[in-house]
Amino acid sequence: MAVSTIKAEFQCEIEKVWELVTSLDNYSWRSDLDKIVVTVPEKEFEEHTKDGYVTKFKIIAFDEDKN
Repeated sequence: MAVSTIKAEFQCEIEKVWELVTSLDNYSWRSDLDKIVVTVPEKEFEEHTKDGYVTKFKIIAFDEDKN
């Protein structure tokens, strides 16, 4: 399994960063992706790389603590 660690600071609210990195519509910042296909709305999606690899994701739980 490949592991990558990248650290960065952004001069904006954390909510803006979270909104961007979790968007299935606005992924232009991901230079490796060709497209994202939502297979089951709000539950499952696939990331298709420009090299033809497909990674399938299934969201099994989500708990956003706003405190």
